[in-house]
Amino acid sequence: FPFPYTPYLIQERFMAALYGALEAGRVGIFESPTGTGKSLSLICGALSWLRDFEEKKQREEARLLAPAESGQEGKKPLTPAGPAPPDSRDAAGEPDWVTAFVQKKEERDMVDRLKEERIRRKKREDRLEKIRHNVQLKYAAKRKRSEEDETKHLLQLSKEVLSEGAGVDVLEQLDHNEEELILAEYESDEEKKVVSGLEEDDDDLEEEHVTKIYYCSRTHSQLSQFVHEVQKSPFGKDTRLVSLGSRQNLCVNEEVRRLGALSLINDRCMEMQKNKHEKKSDEESEGKKRRASRTVCPFYSYEQMQFLRDEVLVEVKDIEQLVALGRETKACPYYGSRYAIPAAQLVVLPYQMLLHEPTRSAAGIKLKDQVVIIDEAHNLMDTITCIHSVEVSGSQLCCAHSQLLQYMERYRKRLKAKNLMYIKQILYLLERFVAMLGGNVNQNPSCQVVSQTGTVLKSINDFLFQSQIDNINLFKVQRYCEKSLISRKLFGFVERYGGPATAVKTNKENQKLAGLQNFLLTLHRGSDKEGAPQIPPMEAENDQLRTASPLMQIEGFLSALTNANQDGRVILSRQGTVGQSSLKFLLLNPAVHFAKVVEECRAVIIAGGTMQPVADFREQLLSCAGVDPARVVEFSCGHVIPPENILPIILCSGPSNQQLEFTYQMRDLPQMMDETGRILCNLCNVVPGGVVCFFPSYEYEKQVYAHWEKTGLLTRLATKKKIFQEPKKANQVEQVLVEYAKCIKRCSQAGGQMTGALLLSVVGGKMSEGINFSDDLGRCVIMVGMPYPNIKSPELQEKMTWLDKTMPRAAGQAPSRVLIENLCMKAVNQSIGRAIRHQKDFASILLLDHRYARPAIFNKLPQWIRERTQVKPAFGSAFAELRKVRTCILCTA
Repeated sequence: FPFPYTPYLIQERFMAALYGALEAGRVGIFESPTGTGKSLSLICGALSWLRDFEEKKQREEARLLAPAESGQEGKKPLTPAGPAPPDSRDAAGEPDWVTAFVQKKEERDMVDRLKEERIRRKKREDRLEKIRHNVQLKYAAKRKRSEEDETKHLLQLSKEVLSEGAGVDVLEQLDHNEEELILAEYESDEEKKVVSGLEEDDDDLEEEHVTKIYYCSRTHSQLSQFVHEVQKSPFGKDTRLVSLGSRQNLCVNEEVRRLGALSLINDRCMEMQKNKHEKKSDEESEGKKRRASRTVCPFYSYEQMQFLRDEVLVEVKDIEQLVALGRETKACPYYGSRYAIPAAQLVVLPYQMLLHEPTRSAAGIKLKDQVVIIDEAHNLMDTITCIHSVEVSGSQLCCAHSQLLQYMERYRKRLKAKNLMYIKQILYLLERFVAMLGGNVNQNPSCQVVSQTGTVLKSINDFLFQSQIDNINLFKVQRYCEKSLISRKLFGFVERYGGPATAVKTNKENQKLAGLQNFLLTLHRGSDKEGAPQIPPMEAENDQLRTASPLMQIEGFLSALTNANQDGRVILSRQGTVGQSSLKFLLLNPAVHFAKVVEECRAVIIAGGTMQPVADFREQLLSCAGVDPARVVEFSCGHVIPPENILPIILCSGPSNQQLEFTYQMRDLPQMMDETGRILCNLCNVVPGGVVCFFPSYEYEKQVYAHWEKTGLLTRLATKKKIFQEPKKANQVEQVLVEYAKCIKRCSQAGGQMTGALLLSVVGGKMSEGINFSDDLGRCVIMVGMPYPNIKSPELQEKMTWLDKTMPRAAGQAPSRVLIENLCMKAVNQSIGRAIRHQKDFASILLLDHRYARPAIFNKLPQWIRERTQVKPAFGSAFAELRKVRTCILCTA
């Protein structure tokens, strides 16, 4: 395998196993600890396979085309066949001459197809080679863009001069700016063919997809990091790579970017495209004023996007470089990158784009016979569940009803019958949803107290029947919302009148107000009246509701209700007021949305640094998705660090022989919190640099901190380590980490009594994943107790019930019990994996709870940690081991 440096032995094994899985068309679960060069192993292993696959395919193609090119076509069949009697028949009962004719026709068709494919490939390669070496072509394109900009500027100036003395025309009863808020005629409930707005030759858009690798990861930064690794690899110069992202990341139109919310950016972009496609007919039929209200995107230029596509294929670029290129070429990177998908060999994209089928289809991603690699996949099932679950609050439902009703009243005479019918259906749905929460849609949700509070779970069918909406075709309503862009129109309507997005009706009399603005203002003032309940903080989150029309969120909920009855549940959460209450769709079976991926793809690789326990992936995801167990292959490797560089210890009791068992009943005891403090005091005396201590929750960390503060133990800790706490707000994390690192560096340089810093973190928080505590930042990682999830959560209880009904018992354990343990250990493995980040790193890991020594739990630790873990019943022997590590560190220093 080509590699930028001499690979570790485990990297060679990883690449060989990956190559074999891709060649055999397997579904692979690959685990390689962080710091072992997993990304480069994935790149070099997968692209080596792709290179060999393409070469084999071209050799086979040349062999099949050889007879045709040498003029021997028709004289010698491509498959051997001996002479047969005139009346002989094949196994299907057809005469042999019929079979031979059909076979020959299939061979000719295949040869023709291969010829066309070769011509297209040659044409593409020539075009890209020309762009790669012909700098003049780039300058010509740039000069042409400058000329176009100048022409547009002159046209705009001339229009302004002409309009100065023209006066202002009023279009019938409405301001022309309101025209774009009116829904276009909705002609049919059936899917209509998409009319292409491209006047140019679009043969390239029909280009067949070459065999490619789709690589996806969780975050934008992880994808950028992967692209940089590709650029540094031996394949960086020759690989056709395209990075895909959301409009939020790729849009270069500042007017659209300013909208902020992804849903608004999406809708605005789609509307601008629609305007461009309809521009010609509008110009011919409706005159200047209608035309003036329609905005088109200047970056949505087919010619420029084709140029950007070729530039992307010529040289590997990450998202930032793609956006810069889009600004320079005045071409849309979002669509330009999509045009590059068919010819690309490696497509880099976020989880959501691959795992959500409508998004996948809209992006033009075709998975048939392709390879998919899902990296950082330890939370894959949770990710699929989150992507397909959606929640709407009572405030959003009432707000959407209020806005939509006012919209319908204002434009009733201008709307076609089909539009009115669907708007009334949506209003009815919103009314019934609020009724299910125990409220009335015609009253302010923050003033309506819910009589019966609590959480109720219902099957999809039960929810539809009880809310009396089972007679409405939700598939048609969903399609109408998608095609008509009603949520975007509604947002524009509310935005135009400047009213608060959270305002809702208080009574029916309000409908008689003259204008929407007065109506909204009246409500806004009305909520401040004496005696009215104060709006709770969660209802007053105007920022979230201002950034998007509530109807956009509700459309997602309607879509979720079209899932199969057995695959999801609807959670009715009735809290305090109707506004605080909510409806949530919970996906129970993520496998239904993953099944199509594994069915269509040639091979699927699920990779991560800590994939243990893998039983979840095998049973709940792959098995439920219909994957044959024989198709699944597992690979797990150790770490590159020497065995002596890591010291994992399971500590069963503390310095005063108090048994460590952090159950919900025991962990709040003062003696348990005192014992934890004593352990940390002893460790901070001998461990240099940074110590990271993980607690099961923010609440427990806060409780322990307050107890230590009261007993004076915090002061003792502070003499050796400066104490930092993980913030709850994401925007404060970076600042805390910077201060933490500065403190450790300062202490190591200055010497003295203060030896470093202690960071109190939370499992599943901001610092338990994606943060590197390498070298002195994490010389010791401590896990306080076992971070079991809250089994009283209605969502988790329903998931447990569903598993017990659908999954077989494993080793005598109920599937629900296995789920709880697996969720706990996944969180532990993610947190303790923060310390060792490269070959020369070293650290100790302490698991404070005797339950970690149980075989069912112990075996769920990553293999490379499990092999080196020591179980210490008493604190003294554990402390002695830690002092040995300190001695080794001092000798090394």
